[in-house]
Amino acid sequence: MVERNLSRNAAAQTALSADAAVQQLLDGNRRFVEGRMTSFDEDLEILKAKTVAQQQPFAAVLSCADSRVPVELIFDQTIGHVFVTRVAGNIAASELIASLEYGVAVLGTKAIMVLGHANCGAVKAAIDAKPAPGQISALYPYIRPAIEQAGTNLDAAIKANAKIQAALLRQSSPVFAEHIKQDRLKIVAGFYDLATGTVSILD
Repeated sequence: MVERNLSRNAAAQTALSADAAVQQLLDGNRRFVEGRMTSFDEDLEILKAKTVAQQQPFAAVLSCADSRVPVELIFDQTIGHVFVTRVAGNIAASELIASLEYGVAVLGTKAIMVLGHANCGAVKAAIDAKPAPGQISALYPYIRPAIEQAGTNLDAAIKANAKIQAALLRQSSPVFAEHIKQDRLKIVAGFYDLATGTVSILD
């Protein structure tokens, strides 16, 4: 962690409530949409300080690997504030769950957002279900429940997938379950609109 005066929230990160952690992500997204980001200046200060010995991210994001979804940028967050895991289709595979468990149990993250996004190629591929080279089709079984629930409308399936993956995180991990029970963790699903830059929470 850098010197505490270098970041607006560094001193309070470990004390954030789960709701406050989600709100901090949404506040940063609003700054991103409005074009008044603050994270770049703070990143430069952190890099200049060269004193980063540990990380204390307040939130984690399970995002798609899509290059159009730069997580730290769209939430206007600086180095060390968001623990990001990325995989095509933002699926809750065991390796991703393990990484997020580390974020919660060791690093103290207070919120996890499963972030779907518009025009997700992984969800579209799962809808089409065409033969694919290599191991691409290994993603399909994780995404099929969303298609069965929402049908072949792409946006509806993307949103359903994010909600299903968030539910899987809640159900799959005793680490998450215990932190949720103690009001120390909140897991939500979100949707990133590529056209507007806005992230919305899915019910």
